Amino acid sequence: MIVYQANKNKFLDDHDNRDIENVISAKFLQRTGRYAPEAEFRSWKNSLGEMAKVLRDPDIPDDIGVGVEFGIPQTSKRIDFILSGRTDDGPNLIIVELKQWSEAKLTEKDGIIIARRGGSSAEREGAHPCYQAWSYAALLEGFNEAVYKRSVVLSPCAYLHNYVQDGVIDHPAYYGDYIRKAPLFLKGEVERQRLRDFIKKHVKYGDNAELIFEIENGRIRPSKMLVDSLVGMMKGNREFVLIDDQKVAFENSVLLATRASEEKKQVAIIQGGPGTGKSVIAVNLLAHLSKLGLVSKYVSKNAAPRAVFKAKLTGTFRQTVIGNLFSGSGSFFETESNAFDVLIVDEAHRLNEKSGLYGNLGENQIKEIIQSSKCTIFFVDDDQIVTLSDIGRTAELEKWAHSLGAEVTHLQLDSQFRCSGSDGYMAWLDNTLGIRETANSVLEPNEFDFRVVDSPNELHQLIAERNAVNNKSRVVAGYCWDWVSKNNPDQFDVVIPEHGYAKRWNLDKDGSLWIMAPNSIEEVGCIHTCQGLELDYIGVIIGPDLIARDGMLTAVPKARSNNDRSIRGWKKMMKTDPDGTLERVDRIIRNTYKTLMTRGMKGCYVYSTDLETSYFFKNHLANIKIKKQ
Repeated sequence: MIVYQANKNKFLDDHDNRDIENVISAKFLQRTGRYAPEAEFRSWKNSLGEMAKVLRDPDIPDDIGVGVEFGIPQTSKRIDFILSGRTDDGPNLIIVELKQWSEAKLTEKDGIIIARRGGSSAEREGAHPCYQAWSYAALLEGFNEAVYKRSVVLSPCAYLHNYVQDGVIDHPAYYGDYIRKAPLFLKGEVERQRLRDFIKKHVKYGDNAELIFEIENGRIRPSKMLVDSLVGMMKGNREFVLIDDQKVAFENSVLLATRASEEKKQVAIIQGGPGTGKSVIAVNLLAHLSKLGLVSKYVSKNAAPRAVFKAKLTGTFRQTVIGNLFSGSGSFFETESNAFDVLIVDEAHRLNEKSGLYGNLGENQIKEIIQSSKCTIFFVDDDQIVTLSDIGRTAELEKWAHSLGAEVTHLQLDSQFRCSGSDGYMAWLDNTLGIRETANSVLEPNEFDFRVVDSPNELHQLIAERNAVNNKSRVVAGYCWDWVSKNNPDQFDVVIPEHGYAKRWNLDKDGSLWIMAPNSIEEVGCIHTCQGLELDYIGVIIGPDLIARDGMLTAVPKARSNNDRSIRGWKKMMKTDPDGTLERVDRIIRNTYKTLMTRGMKGCYVYSTDLETSYFFKNHLANIKIKKQ
């Protein structure tokens, strides 16, 4: 998505005669359905006015393409300003990161600087503007087919038009890797002329924004799965680019890891919702910290991410020596204190109290992991707690860290990169599932490819068609059907007789590698083999454990299969704490469906076994309204 595109002449005319900030604001409302925040409105007025001054140069082609607020595919990030055209060698796109900053503070973290951001009076850490511009260019090169196929040259830069050179923003620490890759332009006519020269160097001929149109409408190549880059990352090549708050979390974690000691244990608690890049950061850390010579391991309670990452890393489903870098969460009850330099715990909300097959080993996984390492990095999302055994809530992680004398650092990931980068879909899902109230009561068609279908056969067919492209689409379901095929492989598990639908659960020969096994599209997955992983498209069968009555969703724990261990023991718990147990089980069921419905990067299709529940979801879509029959 791009909010505004024109050529230089039209942009200058809109600036001079129509107040460019009003033009952009109106188009922003038109494209997003939301009013722009006041701080963003002010930034358009000031920064775009400066860009108008830059473009008033007769040697810059009148028909050079101009774009404002270009949404980066698969993320919720937008590029401030782009210019398109050609040189004698081919098409070129200039990326301009605009800032109104007048001061900043140096940090010792790679590519990180402190400044007042987003119109706030408070200072906070973030990526250096040149790092931002460069990373955005890297994302476009990696994900936009129009850029890739046409061999478009991307020329990123940063323009801080209120900032006077002070040795901070242009400090040598930032120059070597980032200002060199994305030149920095500051306040004053000399700097403005430098920026003009940069533009003229990279765009000699205009194209009337044709390239911008092509890139905006270009097909997004199947996004690189995290694990596609693991081989290069293990060799020290961080080719999977970290964006903004991911970069902040990464650099803070590196700093904590290198400072930690037996006498000064460090714990980082990094909170982030689905698609915020927790696993991206975790594997980057594993590669980088191993390169630094630190003894590190990637830890997860859930076996599926470990199995998939290892298989992708090695190019084989067989175990290899690389498996030593990955571990389950129940492996540390006998480990010596501080045996590891760093333990990187992904999906920490899934940690259990006891370890072992029968839950009879150790004392507490959180305690044991922190004891075993000088530095522990927890990635957590309290809204993805999906069993009664999950104890890894943020408060619990912090409690054990303090009890073991560790210094605690909290970090937050806000930018999400799944679900087409749609924050609106995430907010709508929270509101619709009753997890938390938001202003997003209906889902607009342009937010995300979300559909409610009328039969499981239609759902499976749609997902199979998507999967035929690249084997990155699957069907999943709530655990409401018994696993009968475990003992009788000829039997089907997920059976919906009225539609003639019969499929097997994924829990057979493929096990944890179900999500990437070539023939598993014929099966139905569950929460245990997809949490922590991502696909292009996800199909979700909502079972009778979540139903809508009188316009309200209700969790029905008794509808869960007895084979599912997620809420095992809830009936016994009801005898001593009925209200508390019902609240916990209700949240687990809602969290489960939120987790399932956020596995898709490009789309989510839903079928409910209950007709009224199907109406409920349809009635929360902006373009569909159906009355209950």
